Amino acid sequence: MANTTSNFIELQPDSEPLGTVSDFVNEFIDAVQPQHLFDDFSRQETALLSNYLEVYGVPRQSTVLRVGDAGDFLAFLITGKAVIVKNINGVDTVVHELSPGEVIGEISLFDGETRIASCITTEPSDFAVLSSQSLNALLADHPRLGNKFLLMVVKLTAKRLRQALTSPTHSALDASL
Repeated sequence: MANTTSNFIELQPDSEPLGTVSDFVNEFIDAVQPQHLFDDFSRQETALLSNYLEVYGVPRQSTVLRVGDAGDFLAFLITGKAVIVKNINGVDTVVHELSPGEVIGEISLFDGETRIASCITTEPSDFAVLSSQSLNALLADHPRLGNKFLLMVVKLTAKRLRQALTSPTHSALDASL
């Protein structure tokens, strides 16, 4: 069910394919639970979704998203740590430290534009990756579950946008809107 045609492995050739999330479903649920992303999903729905996600082990100091690259996947950090880095006024700046369960890459997956930030691991990490092909397969095979997943990502994106617009340092975002 999962499709490994995503450019995740091409971006970091040292990453190691570990199988589908269905092989690690308990670890996946434990990782995403604190983020409350799947609160509206039953365990059975999460298990079914896990068949569409591939797991990759990634070494420390690996770039898993690179600003300017095309994006055909989103990823959940399952274990380890990573940072989101943006170039601000010519300086690479850490703008967010990822915790297990957080999602990266969803904007480029949906809008087809290039990545707006980079993500670099700060310790060995595992990521659950959903490629655009796997998302399309999920929507075709299980439309109700696929739409529930999309709604979860829309809510997450809206929450992030709201936080960015209400933070005291949102002036750069305001200028781009």
